[in-house]
Amino acid sequence: MASAEEPSHDGRRDGDATVEAPVDDVHDPEGFDVAIRVAHQLSGLLPPARTGPTPRRRRARVHEETRSGAAPDPRDPQPLGAAMERLVRGRGWHTELGLRLILARWAELVGPANAQHSAPESYHGRVLVVRAESSTWASALRTIAPQLVAELNTRLGEGSVVRVDVRGPGAPSWKHGPRSVPGRGPRDTYG
Repeated sequence: MASAEEPSHDGRRDGDATVEAPVDDVHDPEGFDVAIRVAHQLSGLLPPARTGPTPRRRRARVHEETRSGAAPDPRDPQPLGAAMERLVRGRGWHTELGLRLILARWAELVGPANAQHSAPESYHGRVLVVRAESSTWASALRTIAPQLVAELNTRLGEGSVVRVDVRGPGAPSWKHGPRSVPGRGPRDTYG
């Protein structure tokens, strides 16, 4: 009987791990296949993938009712214009979107001189708010406001705009710092 220190007749000691190479029917002269299998067994990984041809999978049969033909069908790609029209109609954006498109050409609507000194600011509750850069330009736009309402209603549909509110420039704040005297400021009017 061999002691723990003495090697056995095959050169291994009793405490060494036993590694047995798998016996293969086909001899690989280069030994790569055997080396890969031994390495996988030692590392605890799964065996290597098959190197031969992969089995063919059968295609699932498609039922006749799910096939697409030459006729249009809901699964076909939809034109972008039709999809956008459904979105605009569904959200109720038709008037607001039309107004934005018209106001993008503000100079055509009010004239180039008025457009240079004013701009549409907001649209809420069928009221269009226009901001002018001075009191003089605000007065000039107020004189054409009824014609502007009529033109917008002609282009957008009756009742889309009920009033055009023309405002002058905003007054600057004269209150600076934590201590200020109420009622003091410039003696000029704005708007």
